[in-house]
Amino acid sequence: MGLDTCVLLSPKMKLVIVESPTKAKTLQKFLGEGYEVLSSKGHLVDLPKKNLGVDVEHDFTPEYDQVPGKKEVITELKKAAAKAEEIFLATDPDREGEAIAWHIKQLIGDHKTKRVAFHEITEEAVKESFLAPREINQQLVDSQQARRVLDRLVGYKLSPLLWKKVRYGLSAGRVQSVAVRLVVDREKERQAFHPEEYWEILAKLSDSGDFEAKLLEKDGVKIAIGSQEDSDRIAAELKKEEYLVSRAEKSERRRHPYPPYTTSTLQQAGVNVLGFSGKRTMRAAQALYEAGLITYHRTDSTVIGEKALEQIRNFIGKNYGSNYLPADAIRYKTKVRLAQEAHEAIRPTKVELTGEKLDVSGDEKKVYELVWRQTVASQMLPAVYEQVSADIQAGSYLFRATGSKLIFDGWERLNRGEEARSLPELKEGEKLKLLELVPSQHFTEPLARYTEATLIKKLEEEGIGRPSTYAPIISTIQDRGYVSKEGRALKPEDAGGIVNDKILVPYFTDVVDLSFTAKMEEGFDEIARGEKNWVELIRGFYGPFSQELEKAEESIDKSSMTTIAETDEKCPDSGHPLVIKLGRYGRFYSCTGFPECKYARPYIEKIGMSCPDCKEGEVIIKKTRRGKNFYGCSRYPDCKFASWKDPRPSKPETPSETPSP
Repeated sequence: MGLDTCVLLSPKMKLVIVESPTKAKTLQKFLGEGYEVLSSKGHLVDLPKKNLGVDVEHDFTPEYDQVPGKKEVITELKKAAAKAEEIFLATDPDREGEAIAWHIKQLIGDHKTKRVAFHEITEEAVKESFLAPREINQQLVDSQQARRVLDRLVGYKLSPLLWKKVRYGLSAGRVQSVAVRLVVDREKERQAFHPEEYWEILAKLSDSGDFEAKLLEKDGVKIAIGSQEDSDRIAAELKKEEYLVSRAEKSERRRHPYPPYTTSTLQQAGVNVLGFSGKRTMRAAQALYEAGLITYHRTDSTVIGEKALEQIRNFIGKNYGSNYLPADAIRYKTKVRLAQEAHEAIRPTKVELTGEKLDVSGDEKKVYELVWRQTVASQMLPAVYEQVSADIQAGSYLFRATGSKLIFDGWERLNRGEEARSLPELKEGEKLKLLELVPSQHFTEPLARYTEATLIKKLEEEGIGRPSTYAPIISTIQDRGYVSKEGRALKPEDAGGIVNDKILVPYFTDVVDLSFTAKMEEGFDEIARGEKNWVELIRGFYGPFSQELEKAEESIDKSSMTTIAETDEKCPDSGHPLVIKLGRYGRFYSCTGFPECKYARPYIEKIGMSCPDCKEGEVIIKKTRRGKNFYGCSRYPDCKFASWKDPRPSKPETPSETPSP
């Protein structure tokens, strides 16, 4: 396994080291003769996979090992470094990139190395960064190292506890555990929710045109209709009334554009607009960044640089007209508590390169078009609507009708705006004809389950995690079987509920506490600013954590951990009560007389419909070896029906490939 570029350095050659082969090729093209650009192909060293790799007795010193398969890469880098006149470390412009640069410096020798950082891979930005090289920022390295060590301590200390007390293969992580708690707590809120019936009444009215108005008040008080009986009584009264326009107003409403994307909002748009997972969106964004098409994709800033602002405004004026341009550039304030260092928002590096002109396809093209539209729209004038509102009096009852009409599309020329709802011209005092009353029954609904988009938004709002961590977190909690997708919604699985409710919340309060986790993030930021020592941060956490770990080891009983529910059934062998327990492949019935009585049988979750293939068996919910739900036939192996998609009518679809039972 060698390097992408031959090491044939002349005596005065300058060596540039980056972490990606694609990035290396692009930089080589920009820098030309006199520079040799090589790739480390990612991390060269990391904490070991088979043990803790942190010396807790000596200031939590991390014990890094060479990444498997990197021996030849390291040897070649060392050879190239020995011959180079100068060495530039041009890894990504964030804390992880700083840490990678620091590790490379340790490996190749502490000489002749300088750090360069750029937020877009364009010739101008790259060459400009080489005019102002700097030393590696140790504060940024320490911040990243503190995060890595803390995450390792939590993961490698908690995971074996879960293997011992619940089942092998589970894991716990500092941020992933908070994400699971959010999903589990939301499900509890939904289960505790009691829907209440309510009714609405619409009046279909006619003047110069037909329109609808909604019943709001009676005698100046907001009306609440709780049953069909009440609805029928009110409707009967309303049929006798005369309908008069008591108020008709027009006003102007402006819809302002949204800020350019951060990592979080790009991932949310990927889910909501494209139906992509966060991981899929970030994979496409990584490729676009390395191709020099967008700026750095791991950022929590909404700032656009002055030069880019000028280019965007020129593009808007030239292509859409000066009437779409505000007098001054729009400058958005970053809302997160501390945007990392001096990053920009995610934007195209060349605004003139529209999606139609782009020489990429598939996911990358779709993500690029999202970024391009959001960036350009963010610098355009608001859309202007004429808002119409009318109150209609029917005796002591008040109805309200609203409508809107687009006057100027502004930024909505690029992004689809609101659907216009027109109203006829109405004048105060005019009589209207009642065409029909339309009562409708409704029920209050619980809070919706989190989707990937809303969970990412919640984590960011709470100050938990970083731009680079959102997608891996949500992927991990699904891979571990803690959370699954139902359509786009995230729902907790049994393992997630057990680990959260029976272990983490009662025994490791800080690990799953939102404010504590956010406070740790602030601690990492303080280290990056040179305001806090990283060892002290880790020591402050590890003391109480190790005590909690010791208590949990002594107190937790495995049998009670894996019990999900009691049943009214008796064991056919021993007569003891049966309980539902969680096993490696999901739920099963177990005798409470275990281990003396070994009776057990599978727990079959039926969905209430016959198998669509054989028509004899019933469709049941089963689990793959990795804990993912799928639908199968109760007659398996005689019937091989299997599907990721819920076969019941009007249920959301999931990937269409067929799983193996």
